Amino acid sequence: MSHDRISIGVHVHPGSRHPGVGGSHNGSLIVRVAARAIDGAANDGVLLAVAHAFGLRRHEVAFARLTRSRDKVLELSGDATALTERYDELRELG
Repeated sequence: MSHDRISIGVHVHPGSRHPGVGGSHNGSLIVRVAARAIDGAANDGVLLAVAHAFGLRRHEVAFARLTRSRDKVLELSGDATALTERYDELRELG
């Protein structure tokens, strides 16, 4: 398995009553986390949720560009083909 990096767009819903990863918002993957956007708690939740949804370890998911908005870019490490397929699957959920 090659270890490539891919970038994905995510749209974050902090403070969600129903955390999870799936669905699409303007082409980005929706990530719902229970944590509020206070002191980086929601960002930590995003990284953990995405790692879990893609079957990755936490250190294989990182912010490529961290902004204060709900739209963020993540970099995932692993097999680029498998990660891209999973990204497309998750965006179709919801």
